[in-house]
Amino acid sequence: MADNLSDTLKKLKITAADRTDDSLEGCLDCLLQALTQNNMETSEKIQGSGILQVFASLLIPQSSCTAKVANVIAEIAKNEFMRIPCVDAGLISPLVQLLNSKDQEVLLQTGRALGNICYDSHEGRSAVDQAGGAQIVVDHLRSLCSKTDPASEKLLTVFCGMLMNYSNENDSLQAQLINMGVIPTLVKLLGIHCQNAALTEMCLVAFGNLAELESSKEQFASTNIAEELVKLFKKQIEHDKREMVFEVLAPLAENDAIKLQLVESGLVECLLEIVQQKVDSDKEEDIAELKTASDLMVLLLLGDESMQKLFEGGKGNVFQRVLSWIPSNNHQLQLAGALAIANFARNDGNCIHMVDNGIVEKLMDLLDRHVEDGNVTVQHAALSALRNLAIPVVNKAKMLSAGVTEAVLKFLKSEMPPVQFKLLGTLRMLIDAQEAAEQLGKNVKLVERLVEWCEAKDHAGVMGESNRLLSALIRHSKSKDVIKTIVQSGGIKHLVTMATSEHVIMQNEALVALALIAALELGTAEKDLESAQLVQILHRLLADERSAPEIKYNSMVLICALMGSESLHKEVQDLAFLDVVSKLRSHENKSVAQQASLTEQRLAVES
Repeated sequence: MADNLSDTLKKLKITAADRTDDSLEGCLDCLLQALTQNNMETSEKIQGSGILQVFASLLIPQSSCTAKVANVIAEIAKNEFMRIPCVDAGLISPLVQLLNSKDQEVLLQTGRALGNICYDSHEGRSAVDQAGGAQIVVDHLRSLCSKTDPASEKLLTVFCGMLMNYSNENDSLQAQLINMGVIPTLVKLLGIHCQNAALTEMCLVAFGNLAELESSKEQFASTNIAEELVKLFKKQIEHDKREMVFEVLAPLAENDAIKLQLVESGLVECLLEIVQQKVDSDKEEDIAELKTASDLMVLLLLGDESMQKLFEGGKGNVFQRVLSWIPSNNHQLQLAGALAIANFARNDGNCIHMVDNGIVEKLMDLLDRHVEDGNVTVQHAALSALRNLAIPVVNKAKMLSAGVTEAVLKFLKSEMPPVQFKLLGTLRMLIDAQEAAEQLGKNVKLVERLVEWCEAKDHAGVMGESNRLLSALIRHSKSKDVIKTIVQSGGIKHLVTMATSEHVIMQNEALVALALIAALELGTAEKDLESAQLVQILHRLLADERSAPEIKYNSMVLICALMGSESLHKEVQDLAFLDVVSKLRSHENKSVAQQASLTEQRLAVES
């Protein structure tokens, strides 16, 4: 066999020079046979013989052996180590030229050769790109798209595969194909050839490739991809095949227009059916499919239009089915149910309807089941839903009287930042009412935990929400007892730091809370305000031209309130506030200018 192969390679060199097609064909048949028996070893011999350069001269449209030469190249390029040598031997340009052939066998083998050379090879892709191969293949797909004879379908499958290998995980080449208009062609292909499993599979992998790219979504949205994929999905019985469709649906469903198209094409009904079929199974693949289906369901609800369509005024079948997931014993369904409710709770109308129809009790029951060693993702999802439901003003009192704060406070001991973050957000949404703010603000355990979380430097979200909740407890309760609790727990320094936040809304909330502290309990807080260097910070805020008008206004209100403390008053005098304040009398904002005049008078009288 080895001697035979060496003879064949020598003979091939001689016959290639003579261009005698008959002898050439015999040599190529021997090579193909050797490759079938041991591809890697034969490929190594071919590489060592220097015959690759000879192949370049054999790839000519007129020759009857051209298809076999391309077939040999396709076979050797299955080996990773042969792809760069194929490029270096100058094979790409003549192969791309052959894409203009009218001979189907030549096109088929050329498509295979280029596809294999491109597989996982930057050099291969780059050479095909420079030779302009992609455009010719896209044009072929377009012209062959409607032909359903077996030979055309085989060619379409090879060309799809070639484009897939050409662009896989390469954003710029994927963008190039998208600009060439490949997406509408592939969608049309899927519709016409849905009976052909191999071609359908190639289309799906190509979609999966392209769908990751943001620029593809608009092109996909202008086709009937949603309808075709749902049609295909309904036909699939095997888990693996459904998984392939899922892999395309997930990235596409990130686009709001496609979400709506998928909902209108009946995808949700398919997903609900899968959930129903798989919910009690303990097979690994069924558990995976249940997760994929319920996750996709939640994703579809992230679009405003698709979500509203499925809500149907809270009477919709889909909404009712999702509700039934929450009391389920399956953690994945509990999670998806709570996330779906959080997504439905994105406008006041839906939130009010859901609270009036008992959703809060269902979510509290779910949370109760996850207090001790609970599932963190379920806790996070249920708290997210409660936080969203608490946004409309009319819901706050109803949720308070349903006992939501008590249910949420059970998670104070959680060490998981995502849970802490949602817990804080939910409480902050609920405490607009003075009574609730006062009750929570006197809860020493809560306030101490907030002060601790105000130092969670690794978790900016938790830190920010803790500060905001501390401030809200003071602003909404206006209670001396709450202020005393916060002072005793060491919360003052955090409110002072919050006044320097990069977010104007947080600065403002801090200044208003500090002004209330100064007005109601200045004696209690005096030492803490002093050691936190509040006066120096206020001076900086007033002197800084970038400070927002409301920050300047509230800083001056706070300065006036601090004058009741001897030590703080002395700090104000030492820092020459009069100079900064008098400049603000001509501020373009009327409220700031007016407050500057009042503050100036106060400072002048007190000095």
